[in-house]
Amino acid sequence: MTTSPTFRALRNPNYRLYLAGSAVSNTGTWMQRVAQDWLVLQLPGNSGTELGITTGLQFLPVLLLSPYAGVIADRFPKRRLLQLTQATMAAASLVLGLIAVLGLAQTWHVYLIAFLFGIGSAFDAPARQSFVSEMVGQDDLTNAVGLNSASFNAARILGPALAGLMIGALGGGAEATGWVILINAVSYAAVIWQLQRMDTALLNTPDVQPRTPGMLAEGVRYVRGQPKMVMILIIVFFAGTFGMNFQITSALMATEVFGKGAGE
Repeated sequence: MTTSPTFRALRNPNYRLYLAGSAVSNTGTWMQRVAQDWLVLQLPGNSGTELGITTGLQFLPVLLLSPYAGVIADRFPKRRLLQLTQATMAAASLVLGLIAVLGLAQTWHVYLIAFLFGIGSAFDAPARQSFVSEMVGQDDLTNAVGLNSASFNAARILGPALAGLMIGALGGGAEATGWVILINAVSYAAVIWQLQRMDTALLNTPDVQPRTPGMLAEGVRYVRGQPKMVMILIIVFFAGTFGMNFQITSALMATEVFGKGAGE
């Protein structure tokens, strides 16, 4: 039986496990993003300012730590590193979810958990991206990246819809958001379990010289010498800064402009 070119990367058993676990976890992550925003707005005295601070704190570690996280990802087994980052983010979600369910959530709790979540994400992303090539090899890498993108965007549609319906069904208050966040905490188990089930003998672990911090400066010099790459980075910067922060305005639009609840 031959594999369709569209799904060629799925012929790799380890990648099939990874994609299944990631689909569950990504859906949970998008559920939490909606629930976290709603939680901030449900806390007394909060507005768009607090929501923006929360988002900034969550992505600040990604901005500051990602280059160094890439160095670490090259020096340690990526499968184990991913299990660690997933467990860290699961713990952060578990704490925030429990605090919200118990009615104890305060704005500073959300700030702290968002920041810790961002630290986990900073180390998770480079390890995850490079681990894909270990699972599928160079021949199937492009196809695997495409399947990852499809899975991520499907979760981006499904997760917020499920979160909104669930929060609305549970009353729309801060406690309701806690249950959604707890679901995300559990969803990380899917990735951790699938990573544990992998056959390490099938991984294409590259035999390369680990990167060193000094290579970061070398990378910057290389990019500066490539005008097309500089232009791409500028476009990505503006798209990420002004186009990808819709989650801040979507919750505010629902409550302040349209006067709607989470499930509407």
